[in-house]
Amino acid sequence: MSAQSVRRAAAVMLGLVLVWGYAWIVAKMALAYCGPLDLATLRTAVGAATLFPALVWMRGPIWPEHPWEALAVGMVQTAAFLLLNNWALAQGEAGKTSVLVFTMPFWVLLLAWPVLGERIQGVGWLAVVLAAVGLAFILAPSRLRTGMVAELLAVLAGICWALGVVISKRLHNRHPVDVHNFTFWQMALGLLPMIAVSLSTSSRPIEWSVEFVLLLLTLGIVATAGGWGAWFYVLRRLPAGTTSMASLGIPVVALGASAIQLGERPMPMELSGMILIGIALALVSWDTIRRHRPVEPLMGQE
Repeated sequence: MSAQSVRRAAAVMLGLVLVWGYAWIVAKMALAYCGPLDLATLRTAVGAATLFPALVWMRGPIWPEHPWEALAVGMVQTAAFLLLNNWALAQGEAGKTSVLVFTMPFWVLLLAWPVLGERIQGVGWLAVVLAAVGLAFILAPSRLRTGMVAELLAVLAGICWALGVVISKRLHNRHPVDVHNFTFWQMALGLLPMIAVSLSTSSRPIEWSVEFVLLLLTLGIVATAGGWGAWFYVLRRLPAGTTSMASLGIPVVALGASAIQLGERPMPMELSGMILIGIALALVSWDTIRRHRPVEPLMGQE
């Protein structure tokens, strides 16, 4: 691969970090106009509708190759993850929510042990311990101040994301998978339970406005559909360790943007916890580089 191609992929990765990092702020703003379930449903619908023409254009398989696995991943990584994530955002701070959701790699380590037989070794244990201490630092002030509902919802969202990654890794270990086809269908099938729940429950009416539509299109087209396209692009052109390490910038961008635009300021103990989680994430990325491990495509942000 030429140096120019690598530089282009690095530029795309930088743009992706900025887009996915700022998407947390956009989602927080969009929740002023609708409830968490409605935003999750609309965002997924727009994203899936945008991905389908791309799937046709690439002339890959259209019908789902692994429908049951796509449904399972769609249930946990699209439906449950986005609902819990939006629910946490509606009640908590965007920056802190992003950090708590990004505990996902540590849940992958823990879940992959019984499901995939991938034992945690050396650096992995250190990363898990640091992340656990960081998590305790973040949750303790929240419990004393306002309760931990938003924080626990964010952690649960990270666990759902991790479960989707483990299911996908298990499938990849057994069968060849067209990642574009699988990504579209897990999103499309994950949309079904969200629509069903939306139609069977009552929530506050959506406040349609030009600003809300722009926020929704930004989330659905730019962050979701465009983000996945950019993620697959860089995965094919950059080393796994590079993409893994670069993705650490996503919660950093979210924290910075939430402080500047939303005036969110973490308490010292919370900030210490975030730093510990950041160090733990860096250790996981370094271990990925050291062991020459591939990055699971669904590690990308929804």
